[in-house]
Amino acid sequence: MAYKQLLRRALFSLGGGDPEVAHERTMAGLTRLARVRPAVSGLRRVFGTRERHTVFGVSFPGVVGLAAGMDKDGRALRAWPALGFGFVEVGTVTRHPQPGNPAPRLFRLPASEAIINRMGFNNAGAEALAARLRGLGPVGVPLGISIGKSKVTPVEEAVADYRHSLRALYAHGDYFAINVSSPNTPGLRGLQDAAALDALVSELHRESVILAGGGPPRPLLVKIAPDLTDRAIAEVLQVCADHQVAGVIATNTTLGRDGLAAADTATGAEAGGLSGRPLADRARDVVAFVAKETGGRLPIIGVGGIFDADGALRMLDAGASLVQLYTGFVFEGPPLVRRINRAVAAR
Repeated sequence: MAYKQLLRRALFSLGGGDPEVAHERTMAGLTRLARVRPAVSGLRRVFGTRERHTVFGVSFPGVVGLAAGMDKDGRALRAWPALGFGFVEVGTVTRHPQPGNPAPRLFRLPASEAIINRMGFNNAGAEALAARLRGLGPVGVPLGISIGKSKVTPVEEAVADYRHSLRALYAHGDYFAINVSSPNTPGLRGLQDAAALDALVSELHRESVILAGGGPPRPLLVKIAPDLTDRAIAEVLQVCADHQVAGVIATNTTLGRDGLAAADTATGAEAGGLSGRPLADRARDVVAFVAKETGGRLPIIGVGGIFDADGALRMLDAGASLVQLYTGFVFEGPPLVRRINRAVAAR
Protein backbone atom coordinates (compact mmCIF):
# COMPACT_ATOMS: atom_id res chain seq x y z
CA MET A 1 0.00 0.00 0.00
CA ALA A 2 2.84 2.39 0.81
CA TYR A 3 4.26 1.81 -2.67
CA LYS A 4 1.02 2.86 -4.35
CA GLN A 5 0.27 5.79 -2.09
CA LEU A 6 3.75 7.26 -1.87
CA LEU A 7 6.47 5.93 -4.13
CA ARG A 8 4.39 5.18 -7.21
CA ARG A 9 2.72 8.57 -7.05
CA ALA A 10 6.12 10.25 -6.87
CA LEU A 11 7.55 8.16 -9.71
CA PHE A 12 4.56 8.70 -11.97
CA SER A 13 4.91 12.48 -11.53
CA LEU A 14 8.57 12.62 -12.61
CA GLY A 15 9.35 14.59 -15.73
CA GLY A 16 5.88 16.04 -15.82
CA GLY A 17 4.43 12.54 -15.91
CA ASP A 18 6.68 11.29 -18.74
CA PRO A 19 6.88 7.48 -18.26
CA GLU A 20 10.31 7.21 -19.87
CA VAL A 21 11.75 9.80 -17.48
CA ALA A 22 10.29 7.82 -14.57
CA HIS A 23 11.78 4.63 -15.95
CA GLU A 24 15.23 6.10 -16.42
CA ARG A 25 15.33 7.67 -12.96
CA THR A 26 14.12 4.43 -11.40
CA MET A 27 16.84 2.51 -13.21
CA ALA A 28 19.44 5.04 -12.11
CA GLY A 29 18.32 4.69 -8.49
CA LEU A 30 18.36 0.89 -8.65
CA THR A 31 21.80 0.96 -10.28
CA ARG A 32 23.13 2.97 -7.34
CA LEU A 33 21.32 0.74 -4.88
CA ALA A 34 22.86 -2.37 -6.42
CA ARG A 35 26.32 -1.09 -5.42
CA VAL A 36 25.41 -0.78 -1.72
CA ARG A 37 25.82 -4.23 -0.22
CA PRO A 38 24.13 -3.55 3.14
CA ALA A 39 21.07 -2.19 1.33
CA VAL A 40 20.95 -5.20 -0.97
CA SER A 41 21.27 -7.58 1.98
CA GLY A 42 18.50 -5.77 3.85
CA LEU A 43 16.14 -5.96 0.92
CA ARG A 44 16.88 -9.67 0.49
CA ARG A 45 15.76 -10.26 4.07
CA VAL A 46 12.44 -8.55 3.35
CA PHE A 47 11.69 -9.72 -0.19
CA GLY A 48 13.96 -12.72 -0.81
CA THR A 49 12.76 -16.24 -1.63
CA ARG A 50 14.38 -19.65 -1.25
CA GLU A 51 11.93 -21.86 -3.11
CA ARG A 52 13.71 -24.03 -5.69
CA HIS A 53 12.22 -24.89 -9.07
CA THR A 54 14.16 -26.66 -11.81
CA VAL A 55 12.97 -25.80 -15.33
CA PHE A 56 14.74 -26.75 -18.59
CA GLY A 57 17.71 -27.88 -16.50
CA VAL A 58 18.15 -24.56 -14.67
CA SER A 59 17.53 -24.19 -10.92
CA PHE A 60 15.45 -21.11 -10.08
CA PRO A 61 15.17 -19.80 -6.47
CA GLY A 62 11.62 -18.65 -7.15
CA VAL A 63 9.09 -18.73 -9.98
CA VAL A 64 8.83 -14.95 -10.46
CA GLY A 65 11.17 -13.36 -12.99
CA LEU A 66 11.74 -9.86 -14.28
CA ALA A 67 10.69 -9.68 -17.92
CA ALA A 68 12.92 -8.31 -20.65
CA GLY A 69 12.59 -4.60 -21.33
CA MET A 70 12.93 -3.30 -17.78
CA ASP A 71 16.72 -3.55 -17.50
CA LYS A 72 17.76 -3.82 -21.13
CA ASP A 73 21.48 -3.26 -20.58
CA GLY A 74 21.85 -5.06 -17.25
CA ARG A 75 22.53 -1.89 -15.27
CA ALA A 76 20.92 -2.92 -11.96
CA LEU A 77 21.33 -6.67 -11.96
CA ARG A 78 22.20 -7.11 -8.29
CA ALA A 79 19.12 -5.16 -7.21
CA TRP A 80 16.51 -7.44 -8.77
CA PRO A 81 17.18 -10.60 -6.71
CA ALA A 82 17.09 -8.41 -3.59
CA LEU A 83 13.54 -7.44 -4.56
CA GLY A 84 12.49 -11.09 -4.64
CA PHE A 85 12.94 -11.99 -8.28
CA GLY A 86 14.03 -15.60 -8.83
CA PHE A 87 15.50 -14.80 -12.24
CA VAL A 88 16.15 -11.79 -14.44
CA GLU A 89 15.91 -11.41 -18.19
CA VAL A 90 17.91 -8.58 -19.74
CA GLY A 91 17.53 -7.11 -23.21
CA THR A 92 16.19 -7.26 -25.72
CA VAL A 93 19.75 -6.72 -26.94
CA THR A 94 20.82 -6.45 -30.57
CA ARG A 95 24.09 -6.98 -32.41
CA HIS A 96 24.42 -3.27 -33.18
CA PRO A 97 23.95 -0.49 -30.60
CA GLN A 98 20.81 1.47 -31.44
CA PRO A 99 18.92 4.42 -29.96
CA GLY A 100 15.47 2.98 -30.61
CA ASN A 101 12.51 4.87 -31.98
CA PRO A 102 11.98 8.63 -31.56
CA ALA A 103 10.36 9.87 -28.36
CA PRO A 104 7.69 9.96 -27.12
CA ARG A 105 7.64 6.18 -27.24
CA LEU A 106 6.33 5.05 -23.85
CA PHE A 107 2.76 5.73 -22.68
CA ARG A 108 1.03 4.98 -19.41
CA LEU A 109 -2.68 4.08 -19.35
CA PRO A 110 -3.51 4.31 -15.63
CA ALA A 111 -7.24 3.61 -15.78
CA SER A 112 -6.53 0.36 -17.67
CA GLU A 113 -3.36 -0.44 -15.72
CA ALA A 114 -1.53 -0.81 -18.99
CA ILE A 115 1.47 0.52 -20.90
CA ILE A 116 2.02 1.09 -24.60
CA ASN A 117 5.61 1.10 -25.80
CA ARG A 118 7.28 1.53 -29.14
CA MET A 119 10.81 1.73 -27.74
CA GLY A 120 12.35 -0.16 -30.66
CA PHE A 121 15.04 -2.21 -28.87
CA ASN A 122 17.01 0.77 -27.59
CA ASN A 123 20.21 -0.76 -26.17
CA ALA A 124 23.99 -0.40 -26.13
CA GLY A 125 24.56 -3.56 -28.17
CA ALA A 126 25.61 -7.13 -27.49
CA GLU A 127 29.31 -6.38 -27.07
CA ALA A 128 28.65 -3.69 -24.45
CA LEU A 129 26.36 -6.00 -22.49
CA ALA A 130 28.96 -8.77 -22.63
CA ALA A 131 31.60 -6.41 -21.25
CA ARG A 132 29.31 -5.34 -18.39
CA LEU A 133 28.47 -8.94 -17.50
CA ARG A 134 32.15 -9.94 -17.54
CA GLY A 135 32.91 -7.21 -15.04
CA LEU A 136 29.92 -7.97 -12.85
CA GLY A 137 30.34 -11.69 -12.34
CA PRO A 138 27.55 -13.96 -11.05
CA VAL A 139 24.22 -12.24 -10.41
CA GLY A 140 23.00 -14.71 -7.80
CA VAL A 141 19.95 -15.89 -9.77
CA PRO A 142 19.62 -17.30 -13.29
CA LEU A 143 20.15 -14.72 -16.00
CA GLY A 144 18.18 -14.83 -19.21
CA ILE A 145 19.28 -12.81 -22.22
CA SER A 146 16.74 -11.75 -24.83
CA ILE A 147 18.23 -11.27 -28.29
CA GLY A 148 16.59 -9.56 -31.24
CA LYS A 149 17.28 -8.22 -34.73
CA SER A 150 19.04 -4.90 -35.21
CA LYS A 151 16.88 -2.38 -37.04
CA VAL A 152 19.64 -1.69 -39.59
CA THR A 153 19.92 -5.37 -40.46
CA PRO A 154 17.79 -6.51 -43.42
CA VAL A 155 15.40 -9.32 -42.57
CA GLU A 156 17.22 -11.62 -44.99
CA GLU A 157 20.36 -11.21 -42.86
CA ALA A 158 18.59 -11.71 -39.53
CA VAL A 159 20.08 -15.14 -38.83
CA ALA A 160 23.64 -13.82 -38.85
CA ASP A 161 22.56 -10.87 -36.69
CA TYR A 162 21.08 -13.10 -33.98
CA ARG A 163 24.02 -15.50 -34.20
CA HIS A 164 26.49 -12.68 -33.53
CA SER A 165 24.65 -11.70 -30.34
CA LEU A 166 24.44 -15.31 -29.19
CA ARG A 167 28.19 -15.74 -29.66
CA ALA A 168 29.03 -12.50 -27.89
CA LEU A 169 26.86 -13.28 -24.86
CA TYR A 170 26.90 -17.06 -24.67
CA ALA A 171 29.25 -17.31 -21.70
CA HIS A 172 27.03 -15.07 -19.57
CA GLY A 173 23.46 -16.32 -20.01
CA ASP A 174 21.74 -19.18 -18.24
CA TYR A 175 19.17 -19.19 -21.05
CA PHE A 176 18.57 -17.19 -24.22
CA ALA A 177 15.22 -15.86 -25.41
CA ILE A 178 14.83 -15.51 -29.16
CA ASN A 179 12.63 -12.44 -29.55
CA VAL A 180 10.77 -12.62 -32.85
CA SER A 181 7.58 -11.05 -31.58
CA SER A 182 8.13 -7.38 -30.74
CA PRO A 183 5.85 -5.18 -32.85
CA ASN A 184 8.30 -2.27 -32.82
CA THR A 185 11.03 -3.46 -35.23
CA PRO A 186 9.97 -3.55 -38.89
CA GLY A 187 9.76 -7.09 -40.25
CA LEU A 188 10.57 -8.77 -36.95
CA ARG A 189 7.25 -10.51 -36.41
CA GLY A 190 7.58 -12.08 -39.85
CA LEU A 191 10.33 -14.22 -38.34
CA GLN A 192 7.56 -16.12 -36.51
CA ASP A 193 6.47 -17.59 -39.86
CA ALA A 194 7.34 -21.26 -39.94
CA ALA A 195 9.99 -21.20 -42.69
CA ALA A 196 11.79 -18.11 -41.37
CA LEU A 197 11.67 -19.32 -37.78
CA ASP A 198 12.91 -22.76 -38.79
CA ALA A 199 16.00 -21.26 -40.43
CA LEU A 200 16.69 -18.99 -37.46
CA VAL A 201 16.18 -21.53 -34.68
CA SER A 202 18.04 -24.25 -36.58
CA GLU A 203 21.12 -22.07 -36.89
CA LEU A 204 21.01 -20.80 -33.31
CA HIS A 205 20.66 -24.35 -31.98
CA ARG A 206 23.60 -25.48 -34.13
CA GLU A 207 25.68 -22.55 -32.92
CA SER A 208 24.71 -23.19 -29.30
CA VAL A 209 25.90 -26.79 -29.53
CA ILE A 210 29.24 -25.62 -30.94
CA LEU A 211 29.65 -22.94 -28.27
CA ALA A 212 28.87 -25.47 -25.54
CA GLY A 213 32.06 -27.32 -26.53
CA GLY A 214 30.73 -30.79 -25.82
CA GLY A 215 28.76 -29.86 -22.72
CA PRO A 216 25.01 -29.31 -22.55
CA PRO A 217 24.05 -26.29 -24.66
CA ARG A 218 22.39 -23.27 -23.08
CA PRO A 219 18.58 -23.47 -23.25
CA LEU A 220 17.03 -21.53 -26.11
CA LEU A 221 13.48 -20.21 -25.74
CA VAL A 222 11.21 -18.61 -28.33
CA LYS A 223 9.12 -15.59 -27.33
CA ILE A 224 5.81 -15.42 -29.18
CA ALA A 225 3.20 -12.75 -29.79
CA PRO A 226 -0.29 -12.95 -28.31
CA ASP A 227 -1.71 -11.94 -31.68
CA LEU A 228 -0.85 -15.23 -33.40
CA THR A 229 -3.69 -17.57 -34.35
CA ASP A 230 -3.78 -21.04 -32.82
CA ARG A 231 -2.65 -22.46 -36.14
CA ALA A 232 0.34 -20.12 -36.28
CA ILE A 233 1.27 -20.98 -32.68
CA ALA A 234 1.07 -24.68 -33.55
CA GLU A 235 3.50 -24.08 -36.42
CA VAL A 236 5.89 -22.28 -34.06
CA LEU A 237 5.68 -25.20 -31.65
CA GLN A 238 6.52 -27.65 -34.42
CA VAL A 239 9.67 -25.68 -35.20
CA CYS A 240 10.51 -25.72 -31.49
CA ALA A 241 10.11 -29.50 -31.42
CA ASP A 242 12.20 -29.97 -34.56
CA HIS A 243 15.16 -28.04 -33.14
CA GLN A 244 15.14 -28.94 -29.43
CA VAL A 245 13.98 -25.53 -28.23
CA ALA A 246 13.91 -25.65 -24.43
CA GLY A 247 10.80 -23.57 -23.87
CA VAL A 248 8.42 -20.82 -24.92
CA ILE A 249 7.82 -17.37 -23.46
CA ALA A 250 4.16 -16.47 -23.81
CA THR A 251 3.56 -13.67 -24.49
CA ASN A 252 5.01 -10.45 -25.82
CA THR A 253 2.99 -7.23 -26.12
CA THR A 254 -0.13 -7.04 -28.27
CA LEU A 255 -1.19 -4.78 -31.11
CA GLY A 256 -4.79 -5.20 -29.97
CA ARG A 257 -6.57 -2.66 -27.81
CA ASP A 258 -9.34 -4.77 -26.31
CA GLY A 259 -10.24 -4.11 -22.69
CA LEU A 260 -9.07 -0.51 -22.41
CA ALA A 261 -10.95 1.83 -20.10
CA ALA A 262 -12.82 4.71 -21.74
CA ALA A 263 -10.49 7.18 -20.01
CA ASP A 264 -7.57 5.70 -21.94
CA THR A 265 -9.12 5.80 -25.41
CA ALA A 266 -6.98 8.67 -26.70
CA THR A 267 -3.67 7.29 -25.40
CA GLY A 268 -4.72 3.84 -26.53
CA ALA A 269 -4.59 5.06 -30.13
CA GLU A 270 -0.82 5.43 -29.89
CA ALA A 271 1.17 2.97 -32.00
CA GLY A 272 3.12 0.25 -30.21
CA GLY A 273 2.72 -2.88 -28.15
CA LEU A 274 0.25 -2.95 -25.27
CA SER A 275 1.12 -4.67 -22.00
CA GLY A 276 -0.64 -4.88 -18.66
CA ARG A 277 -3.96 -5.99 -17.22
CA PRO A 278 -5.91 -6.01 -20.54
CA LEU A 279 -3.53 -8.69 -21.82
CA ALA A 280 -4.07 -11.11 -18.92
CA ASP A 281 -6.79 -13.32 -20.41
CA ARG A 282 -5.15 -13.65 -23.82
CA ALA A 283 -1.72 -14.40 -22.37
CA ARG A 284 -3.20 -17.09 -20.15
CA ASP A 285 -5.14 -18.55 -23.09
CA VAL A 286 -1.93 -18.78 -25.14
CA VAL A 287 -0.16 -20.50 -22.24
CA ALA A 288 -3.02 -22.99 -21.94
CA PHE A 289 -2.96 -23.66 -25.69
CA VAL A 290 0.80 -24.25 -25.73
CA ALA A 291 0.53 -26.58 -22.72
CA LYS A 292 -2.27 -28.58 -24.35
CA GLU A 293 -0.63 -28.66 -27.78
CA THR A 294 2.64 -29.98 -26.36
CA GLY A 295 1.11 -32.27 -23.77
CA GLY A 296 2.79 -30.22 -21.04
CA ARG A 297 6.22 -31.33 -22.24
CA LEU A 298 7.49 -27.90 -23.30
CA PRO A 299 8.23 -25.53 -20.40
CA ILE A 300 6.46 -22.18 -20.59
CA ILE A 301 7.30 -18.83 -19.04
CA GLY A 302 3.97 -17.05 -18.69
CA VAL A 303 3.95 -13.27 -18.90
CA GLY A 304 1.21 -10.74 -19.46
CA GLY A 305 -1.19 -8.94 -17.16
CA ILE A 306 -0.13 -10.42 -13.82
CA PHE A 307 -1.08 -7.93 -11.11
CA ASP A 308 -1.67 -10.11 -8.05
CA ALA A 309 -0.90 -13.52 -6.58
CA ASP A 310 -4.12 -14.97 -7.96
CA GLY A 311 -3.16 -13.92 -11.48
CA ALA A 312 0.21 -15.63 -11.12
CA LEU A 313 -1.35 -18.81 -9.74
CA ARG A 314 -3.86 -18.88 -12.59
CA MET A 315 -1.01 -18.55 -15.06
CA LEU A 316 0.79 -21.46 -13.41
CA ASP A 317 -2.42 -23.49 -13.38
CA ALA A 318 -2.80 -22.81 -17.11
CA GLY A 319 0.51 -24.56 -17.70
CA ALA A 320 3.31 -22.10 -17.04
CA SER A 321 6.35 -23.31 -15.12
CA LEU A 322 7.56 -19.77 -14.38
CA VAL A 323 6.07 -16.29 -14.63
CA GLN A 324 7.49 -12.87 -15.44
CA LEU A 325 6.46 -9.36 -14.47
CA TYR A 326 6.85 -6.00 -16.14
CA THR A 327 3.79 -3.76 -16.17
CA GLY A 328 2.36 -5.34 -13.03
CA PHE A 329 5.62 -4.52 -11.28
CA VAL A 330 5.43 -0.91 -12.47
CA PHE A 331 1.94 -0.48 -11.02
CA GLU A 332 2.23 -2.69 -7.91
CA GLY A 333 5.93 -2.51 -7.02
CA PRO A 334 8.10 -4.98 -5.07
CA PRO A 335 5.24 -6.06 -2.76
CA LEU A 336 3.72 -7.86 -5.77
CA VAL A 337 6.79 -10.09 -6.08
CA ARG A 338 6.63 -10.94 -2.38
CA ARG A 339 2.90 -11.72 -2.51
CA ILE A 340 3.35 -14.11 -5.43
CA ASN A 341 6.32 -15.84 -3.83
CA ARG A 342 4.38 -16.35 -0.60
CA ALA A 343 1.33 -17.69 -2.45
CA VAL A 344 3.44 -20.18 -4.39
CA ALA A 345 5.25 -21.27 -1.22
CA ALA A 346 1.92 -21.73 0.57
CA ARG A 347 0.87 -24.21 -2.08
